[in-house]
Amino acid sequence: MLRWFQEVADGHTVTEVSEVHRVSQPAVSRALARLEAELGTPLLRKSGRVLRLTHAGVVFKRHVDALIHDLDDGVAEVSQLIDPETGTVTVAFQLSLGMWLVPDVVRSFRAEHPGVHFRLVRSDDTVGSAVITGGRVDVELTTRRPTEPGAQWRRLFAEPLLLAVPPDHPLAGRPSVWLAAAAEEDFIMLPRPWELRARCEELCAAAGFEPRVAFEADDLPTLRGLVGAGLGVAIVPTMGQDPATQVPGEASLVEIADPGASRDVGVVWPTERRLLPAAELFRRHVLTSYRPRSLTRRN
Repeated sequence: MLRWFQEVADGHTVTEVSEVHRVSQPAVSRALARLEAELGTPLLRKSGRVLRLTHAGVVFKRHVDALIHDLDDGVAEVSQLIDPETGTVTVAFQLSLGMWLVPDVVRSFRAEHPGVHFRLVRSDDTVGSAVITGGRVDVELTTRRPTEPGAQWRRLFAEPLLLAVPPDHPLAGRPSVWLAAAAEEDFIMLPRPWELRARCEELCAAAGFEPRVAFEADDLPTLRGLVGAGLGVAIVPTMGQDPATQVPGEASLVEIADPGASRDVGVVWPTERRLLPAAELFRRHVLTSYRPRSLTRRN
């Protein structure tokens, strides 16, 4: 009855509703009349060949829309319980991982579960901004270890950090370099409170110097572009790129020989709510089956 009311309120005729639901036209009309009788006020008025909402109908329809939306979500969740191969997984990720890790892991999962759909959500790279406990994300791929209760983090692998230098720099082309060799260089860094900024400062401190920051960039592609233009050096993650593969005109990537020149990449999922089957399949795939294809020999 409520769905019939919704469809008529959205502009469908009683005849169209009866044909779609395979009931008689009088049956639809009687159902709408019963609904109005129960509420004690008209919800629809005739305007030519169609029915229009009364003021009471407009108010009531907002609640009907919300109710049917929740009902449809419930039906979808039950459908996933019956067949997890047709569900939707919401995955959050940091931008630096979205450029290589997310496409790779989704591709490997979809090879085994082609019917599962994904909703991809970018999360912030700043410290302490995990989104998994908000209730709308199933799995997050991140370099941050969440501090919030209700979130579980598991390390997947260590992603090496590289020294990006201009293509004509004396360090360009070397197989590896100690970070202290760049102590007198101008550095280009991400702004605080990005997690990678703190990691870079820690590595420089361990190498015995404080970096001289000449520029700050809001994202890694811009940062690497500034390095390629000869404006300084930077510490960057591999983002799936082999440092031996250089692109003319772009920043040259050199492995850092210092111990600990890497960042942990992990997966986060909620512990205070049960993942639906499709999301649970993806979580297990990430933890047990997926192996990154593009990491340097440091791993």
